[in-house]
Amino acid sequence: MNETMPIEFSRDLPDEAATAALAQRVADVLDHGLVVYLHGPLGAGKTSFARALLLALGVGERVKSPTYSLVEGYATAQRPAWHLDLYRIADPAELEWLGLDALADPAALVLVEWPERGVGALPAADLHVHLDYAGPGRRAVLRAGTVRGDELLSRLS
Repeated sequence: MNETMPIEFSRDLPDEAATAALAQRVADVLDHGLVVYLHGPLGAGKTSFARALLLALGVGERVKSPTYSLVEGYATAQRPAWHLDLYRIADPAELEWLGLDALADPAALVLVEWPERGVGALPAADLHVHLDYAGPGRRAVLRAGTVRGDELLSRLS
């Protein structure tokens, strides 16, 4: 049996500019829709990464944190984009009223903060972005969840 190791891409992020630069690199190689789960503790840079990625993709409006609205929709030059923050969700059943059917569009970019709070109600992740504290900065580890994620990480490397 020939098992392959999942592709992984990691970077130290000493400051917010480094987070934005990583998001720009992801934007540069993104050629189709993608579901991205953003993992990490409070303050690790999930919203900063999402905001930088959306801006890099050409969102011309203010990119707000969806902490209270739960979901924000945007139009990029190439595809629709959705940014979800599920921090305030206690039960995935609470997501039913949000009309998450639009997230199933394979052309869409879907960014989900706190995805563990929406288990069963979300599309599967193509890419997992793990952000955590590393000294005074942060560390990002990107792991593929699907073939689409593998392809993106291959282009990043």
